[in-house]
Amino acid sequence: MTCAACVNSVEGILGNLPGVKKAVVALATSLGEVEYDPIMISKDDIVNAIEDAGFEASFVQSSEQDKILLGVTGISSEIDVQILESILSNLKGARQFYIDRNSRELEILFDPEVVNSRSLVYEIEGGSGGKFKLHVASPYTRMTSKDAEEASNMFRLFLSSLFLSIPVFLIRVVCPHIPFVYSLLLWQCGPFQMGDWLKWALVTLVQFGVGKRFYIAAGRALRNGSTNMDVLVALGTSASYFYSVCALLYGAFTGFWSPTYFETSAMLITFVLLGKYLECLAKGKTSDAIKKLVELAPATAMLIIKGKDGRCIGEREIDALLIQPGDTLKVLPGAKVPADGTVVWGSSYVNESMVTGESIPVLKEVGSSVIGGTINLHGALHIQATRVGSDAVLSQIISLVETAQMSKAPIQKFADFHICDLQIASIFVPTVVSMALLTLLGWYAAGALGAYPADWLPVNGNHFVFALMFSISVVVIACPCALGLATPTAVMVATGVGANNGVLIKGGDALERAQKVKYVIFDKTGTLTQGKATVTSAKVFTGLDRGEFLKLVASAEVSSEHPLAKAIVEYARHFHFFDDSSATKDGEKHSKNSTIPEWLFDVSEFTSLPGRGVQCFIDGKRISVGNRKLMIECGIDIPTHVENYVVELEESAKTGILVAFNGKLIGVLGVADPLKREAAVVVEGLGKMGVRPVMVTGDNWRTARAVAKEVGIQDVQAEVMPAGKADVVRSFQRDGSVVAMVGDGINDSPALAAADVGMAIGAGTDIAIEAADYVLMRNNLEDVITAIDLSRKTFSRIRLNYVFAMAYNVIAIPVAAGLFYPSLGIKLPPWAAGACMALSSVSVVCSSLLLRRYKKPRLTTILEITVE
Repeated sequence: MTCAACVNSVEGILGNLPGVKKAVVALATSLGEVEYDPIMISKDDIVNAIEDAGFEASFVQSSEQDKILLGVTGISSEIDVQILESILSNLKGARQFYIDRNSRELEILFDPEVVNSRSLVYEIEGGSGGKFKLHVASPYTRMTSKDAEEASNMFRLFLSSLFLSIPVFLIRVVCPHIPFVYSLLLWQCGPFQMGDWLKWALVTLVQFGVGKRFYIAAGRALRNGSTNMDVLVALGTSASYFYSVCALLYGAFTGFWSPTYFETSAMLITFVLLGKYLECLAKGKTSDAIKKLVELAPATAMLIIKGKDGRCIGEREIDALLIQPGDTLKVLPGAKVPADGTVVWGSSYVNESMVTGESIPVLKEVGSSVIGGTINLHGALHIQATRVGSDAVLSQIISLVETAQMSKAPIQKFADFHICDLQIASIFVPTVVSMALLTLLGWYAAGALGAYPADWLPVNGNHFVFALMFSISVVVIACPCALGLATPTAVMVATGVGANNGVLIKGGDALERAQKVKYVIFDKTGTLTQGKATVTSAKVFTGLDRGEFLKLVASAEVSSEHPLAKAIVEYARHFHFFDDSSATKDGEKHSKNSTIPEWLFDVSEFTSLPGRGVQCFIDGKRISVGNRKLMIECGIDIPTHVENYVVELEESAKTGILVAFNGKLIGVLGVADPLKREAAVVVEGLGKMGVRPVMVTGDNWRTARAVAKEVGIQDVQAEVMPAGKADVVRSFQRDGSVVAMVGDGINDSPALAAADVGMAIGAGTDIAIEAADYVLMRNNLEDVITAIDLSRKTFSRIRLNYVFAMAYNVIAIPVAAGLFYPSLGIKLPPWAAGACMALSSVSVVCSSLLLRRYKKPRLTTILEITVE
């Protein structure tokens, strides 16, 4: 594929196939994602349909869980293949298999309820007596190898064309100045001179040997009623080649020898192939981010083999892609963690910067979770794998980046509008050919009428030859490829740069919307604050013992997932056990079926009331823990002195939690959640960028205003229920403003989904991350500024790409047509036009690659950002 027209052509072909539900094709990666019904159509049918349209295609990977692709070493003859087939035929659970003798790859379709992928590998290797060694073929490695193979093939074609074209160029330009060599070239050999024979032979090899790929692709496209750049290249080179052949034959029959332009055809193909090769290299660099992420995962893992009693009886090195949930793996110091899991033995510091962007190593002890691809620094660890394959964090990150790179930014519709929506894709080549014919007729008619002097003509040339060279230049130089590459290459690089900086972008549309953000709405708890609430005070307003009061409150809150509930339970535990975690072993005994400590009261009918608090019954008496709304709903009176105490807490940026038991208010807890250290600076920085920060919270107005004042936010929305946060977002969207929402909890999900740009803090919940457009892996608010800044710089680059791509076509075609030749003497030979066409696409891709140098704004320079 060379341009947006090709992408739309392939998507149209796929969309019309029976059984295909959805098809998305990305120009920058040359990858397509097809969702289809395997009963109605096979993947081979899909590949064949693409190839019939004039494009090359091959299967890369599938989401099927019952299929595995293995690389096999040890096959050296047909007998080995027969041995392998015999082993596979006797395997239990293996439904089908296919051996590719050329690539030494084995594809097995198996029943996952009977056998798993690791058992298949063990049984094949064991059945061969160790003759065959198998490894799982990673789809990402295959994609990389295909990219490298394509670049290598293009380079080989370019070298072949260059090797054959240089002698043709020397014969035309250099040899006439070397008398002895020139005399040999003028030697008459049959009807033609030796030089003519040599040029014809060399260029024929280039035209139909090296350039065969252009004819094949053009033929397929024309058979399917479509056109592409290969048609233009084949047309331009053929015109030059066949004119030169006709000129020779005409000279042989009539004795009137016109100049030939064999070198034009050869040099044109050479420059087009050079451009293709450089484009392959440049495109490869745009996907470096995915390659780096893939390389984070180790190739092998050390599996700890356990006996029936659960004790370790040995170790075995296995392919990391064969790890299964529940496996116990050994991670040595300096080694990469092979899978997501939980530490079951040992302690060590782990460097997670490559995944989260956090530079400080994290202590991992028994019970701590670890992420695959991170590096164990000091001690040995035993981990139990919990999430493998597509469920692993690293795989999900790669999937997010891939999805973003496959998606189309709305600005790309601008290119599609100019290239496709007005059906210019289908008439582009005919339009160019028509312009070339007009150029040919115009210059020829002007010459015949004597509109320009005869000394403009080439030596021994005529008006037709003079006009033909301009015509060929027009055919070759016109190219929509640069316009089609302007957006996808920049989006690819930007999503990769974002991933490297801990900002995961889910698509080009999200990337584009972020640069237009006018409002950023922050959730308070866990977003602006650290999410580590602590109880600062506990006041009892009855004769109840303080310890008994805390025990009652903790019993009610222990079943809640809210951060404030956890803080209250922790405070009560600390009060009873003096914050000695070992002491809790004596004071709290976990039953097999419950995680509620036994030192707490038994509760019944527990109810969580979002935006208000919790309720339950203890010994038949109702206890309510929450805010004023809950107390009013329950008919609990709040005495004046209690209200004054709560107001005092709220004005000091603390949350007052009221506790009622058996119909009476018995006490108040003061809870504080410290702000993140960067919160105030980020808020001020957003203001400098022309973005208005807003805070929305379910907390009361006094606490909300106190927190907002401390962080520097003027616009505050308080006492908002979870569903109401989405309404707040919509209220800011009414005037057409683009609104971003930053949150971390489940209660933020509706607002994240409603916002134009949802940003989930990476340490938040899976539901929040699923609803968001951006995932901030580091749990750092500075990344909000990074996300907006990266978006702005990306789309500045895209606009620059569009300006260049459009200016190229607007200027290049008139120059190639010779419009400026009479006044300025500017003439563009066909081979030079071919070089310009090839380099135009390369220039756009290289322009996008400059985004790889992006550096996110530092905390010390954020306040220097001004509105552009």
